[in-house]
Amino acid sequence: MEKEFRMSQSRFDELNEELNYLKTTRSDEVAEQIKVARGFGDLSENSEYDEAKNEQGKLYSRIAELEDVLQHAVIVDEANAPSNVVTIGCRVTVTDTSGNELPAFKIVGSQEADPMNGIISEESPFGKALIGAKEGQQVTVEAPRGAMNYIVAKIER
Repeated sequence: MEKEFRMSQSRFDELNEELNYLKTTRSDEVAEQIKVARGFGDLSENSEYDEAKNEQGKLYSRIAELEDVLQHAVIVDEANAPSNVVTIGCRVTVTDTSGNELPAFKIVGSQEADPMNGIISEESPFGKALIGAKEGQQVTVEAPRGAMNYIVAKIER
């Protein structure tokens, strides 16, 4: 079975726009770079040509990645999600076992994660532990330094 990429409609649209840009504008720019670099002479000693070909490889790789993600995307309808259970799209506040409250986290699909800004993936250890939990429930996060316990303090939509 192919991997599914769960994401919001807005993230799907962003990735679609990026793919369109890469296939049109950026592809033309890279082709022009290669054309100009070829004009510099001997290709075996032409660093501009090598760099342009590397850029073309990166471009094709990103296009293939985006096509795969978009082909296997599953749009999560956050509006119909239950409000008393942690799901994608909700903001969760947890406390550690000592009662210290941690900053709130937003749970998102893997393509939208930004851990430095409190936006964590449902596939991360913390996200996996939280998905499906209710307010007041204790969850165990499997971390590299051992299991850590938290209590779900608040779930917001």
